Amino acid sequence: MTGYTREELLAAHEQLVDNEKNLVTDGGTEPPVVVKIGGAKAVDPEGAVKDVAHLVANGTDVVVVHGGSTAVDETLEELGEEPTYVESPSGVSGRFTDERTMEVFSMVMPGKLNTDLTALFREAGVDALGLSGVDGGLLTGPRKSAVRVIEDGKKKIKRGDHSGKITSVNASLLETLLGGGYTPIVTVPMLADDGVPVNADADRAAAAVAGALGAKLVVLTDVKGVYEDPDDESTLIETADTPDEFAALEDAAEGFMTKKVMAAKEALDGGAAEVIVSGANLNDPIVTALNGGGTHVTPGALVAEKAGGEAK
Repeated sequence: MTGYTREELLAAHEQLVDNEKNLVTDGGTEPPVVVKIGGAKAVDPEGAVKDVAHLVANGTDVVVVHGGSTAVDETLEELGEEPTYVESPSGVSGRFTDERTMEVFSMVMPGKLNTDLTALFREAGVDALGLSGVDGGLLTGPRKSAVRVIEDGKKKIKRGDHSGKITSVNASLLETLLGGGYTPIVTVPMLADDGVPVNADADRAAAAVAGALGAKLVVLTDVKGVYEDPDDESTLIETADTPDEFAALEDAAEGFMTKKVMAAKEALDGGAAEVIVSGANLNDPIVTALNGGGTHVTPGALVAEKAGGEAK
């Protein structure tokens, strides 16, 4: 638990937020903020909880999207199951969801993790409301029947229909909740177009939400951003404002960071105002990110296309 009372948070928020030039005190015209909190053990949510409380008290609309892959893996192992991860031909690693994994996923993500995180936010004075992508048809799209993977150096098709691709976000639901003073705490699963809950990547869910709301997306992770050399934090890439800079960012991203850069592109393609990949374990991780910390990717980083599909 955070250990902060609502009074302490409200008293401290002026010092942290009111003097920050990128934030406004009256709700203003600033876009909402979507915060993706990672599910890895190395990610401590306490700083994010405190910052969201400050932002909300300052009049900023915030939506939180969270992952939880570590907790899902631990639960599977406790049940005697082995988590399965696969690599796509493009080098992106991700979970393969079979029927048993989907059962555990549905139990852990919208059940325990979402409930626990919503309680943390409420303890910090945030009027948080937890919901999954199934609730109100928040996150919907087609179910995948198979995925392309690399196994033993060969391209293969792995059959499985317990994951999907988010193609639609019920933005009006989120806007209604935000307008009522609630802070949505969102997690997957999504709802497939045949009405069945299926797995979806949390980074890409956050990207879809940010795009639908025209928001700034802050992706919090266990490193300070995208590094040119993944083992050297002094090589942090601070900005990607042009297609060439974004190409360099994609080249630099390795492992789990590849998916976060992919999510950044999807968010901006969908209409997000900006994407920031930054460290979760700082004292004020979200405020720091919004005021220049981490790696900032702007819409100018994407190649604009003409109506005929040719790059400008």
